[in-house]
Amino acid sequence: MWEIFEKLCRDIGVRPGTVGRELGISTATLTGWKQGKYTPKMDKMMKIADFFNVPVSYLMTGELEEYYENDETAEIAQKIHDNREMRMLFSAAKDVSPDVLEELYEMLLIIKRRETR
Repeated sequence: MWEIFEKLCRDIGVRPGTVGRELGISTATLTGWKQGKYTPKMDKMMKIADFFNVPVSYLMTGELEEYYENDETAEIAQKIHDNREMRMLFSAAKDVSPDVLEELYEMLLIIKRRETR
């Protein structure tokens, strides 16, 4: 599990200790996981999975299961997973209100238009 956690941290450019602090997981606990002394409890696994926007099963296996309702959703999820910057945006936006998301979307469109000039 530690290797997968560490990879997820690298993918978004954050240190494991930073994630631990943000999620309320002690350095001693992280060290114990890294050394293989113990495995995270389910409540911690759920916090980590939520932080990285992955299912808990991914933390245990390193594989994303096919559980999407349609191919379009699966394709979008895969694109987010494969792109560090998209994951960062998705992670930052997951708890934002729909109104703020709409504003951010409009801002991105403005930035995108400026780049194509």
